[in-house]
Amino acid sequence: MKKRIIIKINRKGFSLIEMMVALGILSLLIIGSVTFFSGGTRSWVTGQYQLEAQRNARFAMDRMVKEIREGKNIGSGSSETSITVLIPHFDADGNIDSDYTVTYALIDDTTIQRDTNPLIENVLTGEAIFKYYNNSDTEVTSPDATVSKIHINLKVDVDKDDSPDITLNTDVSLRNFGLQ
Repeated sequence: MKKRIIIKINRKGFSLIEMMVALGILSLLIIGSVTFFSGGTRSWVTGQYQLEAQRNARFAMDRMVKEIREGKNIGSGSSETSITVLIPHFDADGNIDSDYTVTYALIDDTTIQRDTNPLIENVLTGEAIFKYYNNSDTEVTSPDATVSKIHINLKVDVDKDDSPDITLNTDVSLRNFGLQ
């Protein structure tokens, strides 16, 4: 004799409570994923802004150091937020044939410009950007012909929260100091 196997098929489906529980769990998973990925995206964007600002700050500092180092003396109009450097121009024989000036100045309280072109933005001005020293390494309050070294303190605020995100500082000795 053959046995009949009777399989009972549940045709009821899911209850409303089961569907709501599944939907709630799925919602929590989606919210967690979105929060995780949006936080990561924000961190990446912030990192990119800081990287760009750091690149710009290093470029500005390198440019200032290179030109100031070639100077023979500090010109008039120098202060804690600006500097005018007199740079000799040499002819083919190595003799000075003329001088030219380069001025770095803080404008709008946030931008350092070279002569008339902006060099770097978002600079903080809580401290002196330029400090001047004479041959005996004594700080000079008002720049004059005895200045042979300049300390540059560059602080850049990327996110505009009034605290420096990037700080660069260096001392630059005038290579051609005292040349006539």
